[in-house]
Amino acid sequence: MNISRRNMAFGLGAATVLGACGNGVGGNGPARIEARVNTTLAKLYADYPATQGLAAKSVGMLVMPLVTEAGIGFGGAYGRGALRVGGATVDYYSVAKASTGLQIGAQQYAHVLFFMTEAALSTFRRSPGFAAGANIEYAVPTGGETLGAETTTSLAPIIAIVFGQSGLHVGATLEGVKYTRILP
Repeated sequence: MNISRRNMAFGLGAATVLGACGNGVGGNGPARIEARVNTTLAKLYADYPATQGLAAKSVGMLVMPLVTEAGIGFGGAYGRGALRVGGATVDYYSVAKASTGLQIGAQQYAHVLFFMTEAALSTFRRSPGFAAGANIEYAVPTGGETLGAETTTSLAPIIAIVFGQSGLHVGATLEGVKYTRILP
């Protein structure tokens, strides 16, 4: 693969912008992640009350309080969060994404993966690096709309809620991301 100087410069610029955003990298470890997870869940439940029922039905939740995404031609995203089972944190994870194509801008957002079956949660926890794919149903509420009944009654093994977007970047999606267990 031949990368031009211009594309390399854009890629390095995107990496610099991504690194400059406050996503908690190098923060205070578990205490900082836990505080952000608690705040994120409170905001999710306040803005989208139907997610409380979804949480009650789930066997586990991966909460990513702050994912920072940036790109100019080449792009990337990174964030850290916690896996909760039975309301208690059992592991910490990072999420990373790389992309290329027609893109420019930066944004931050939060997302929560609701594991609706023991099998889905077990597969996620056993994976050395879980890649989000077709087995996830996405719900991206925008501008005060509520989550539809189809989301909260879905039979999908994993339901992802993406919310709290800020910044200027085309779209927020979890496709092509990789989740990895970390030591905060």
